[in-house]
Amino acid sequence: MRGRLFLVPAPLDHGATQPVPLEQVLPRATVETAARLVHWVCENARSARAVLKRIDALVPLAAPLQAQHIVELPRAAHKKGDHAGAAGAGYDATALLTPALQGQDMGLLSEAGMPAVADPGSALVRAAHAAGIEVVPLVGPVSLLLALASSGLNGQNFAFVGYLPQDAAARETRIRELEGLALRSGQTQLFIETPYRNRALLQALLRSLKAETQLSVSAGLTLPTARTWSLRVAQWRQQPDAGPNERTPAVFAIGR
Repeated sequence: MRGRLFLVPAPLDHGATQPVPLEQVLPRATVETAARLVHWVCENARSARAVLKRIDALVPLAAPLQAQHIVELPRAAHKKGDHAGAAGAGYDATALLTPALQGQDMGLLSEAGMPAVADPGSALVRAAHAAGIEVVPLVGPVSLLLALASSGLNGQNFAFVGYLPQDAAARETRIRELEGLALRSGQTQLFIETPYRNRALLQALLRSLKAETQLSVSAGLTLPTARTWSLRVAQWRQQPDAGPNERTPAVFAIGR
């Protein structure tokens, strides 16, 4: 008998001054399932323990926090990415699945949102499938889909392209490429940035995009201060104070 690998969504308030009550963002069934797991693979052990502590306040953990078995993804997969073309793409995560291979259920947890979606973890999921371990995604917040739904852009045809280049010239070239694709095909292009670069990215977008292109920015999703701005670039240029600050995670989207 194999155990199962549960993909456990984390709240999107990682790093926020005031955490959102857990019951507002995670269904009871997700919390109860997470509470009975004692074997974890995570992006960051410290933040994983913080989430488990919040879960314990709602549903007692099957084992005390100190007795939870928490293993971090290795740096190659965690920091460099574990998808095709990234530094950790060839990483074999099978060894991390030992508890599941011995018949015990496990959880995969990232710092915010759904693991393996704009976050590390896909190497572990691939290894689980290869080993015949059932993968069970649990219900919870996924920032990309929340941002897409609130943007008013095409939700029938979209792509997430990760981070844009930091080099100014390369970033401008990439922005124009994505805009061309979005305007030709109607495919919404979603991307993210480290919060302290939010304003710099927004300014680069306003310099590079055409006036008629629709630009949407969702910041602080699920937080009390959550907001989505979705405007034509010409309108953005008339509202210099609109958009995210440099402390709150944001999702950017362009389309028509």
